[in-house]
Amino acid sequence: MVPGGIPYPMLSDAGGKVGTLYEVYNPDTGMNNRGQFIIDPDGIIQALEVLNAPVGRNVEELIRQIEAFQCVRDSEGTEAIPAGWQKGKETLKPGPDLVCKVCTVWESD
Repeated sequence: MVPGGIPYPMLSDAGGKVGTLYEVYNPDTGMNNRGQFIIDPDGIIQALEVLNAPVGRNVEELIRQIEAFQCVRDSEGTEAIPAGWQKGKETLKPGPDLVCKVCTVWESD
């Protein structure tokens, strides 16, 4: 790693082989649309977002989503993550007691 660089490899997709597999390659432009995929350690896509080139992504939201998926995974599915959740904040317990009460739970946080 270059000092001050990012701690993971960056790749290029010349020719769109990976983009074609993930269905984000645009053959008319010869480029991939802006696609980001959250893939868990088992290789399963947990979330994806595809944007056309003029619109940028929100890195903070991507990190929040990764942390949320990690929290759910660590809890072995006993936790649910509300919209806007931040690491360290209260999570939800899925079950019958939560049905139709999600907004009440969110407002109390």
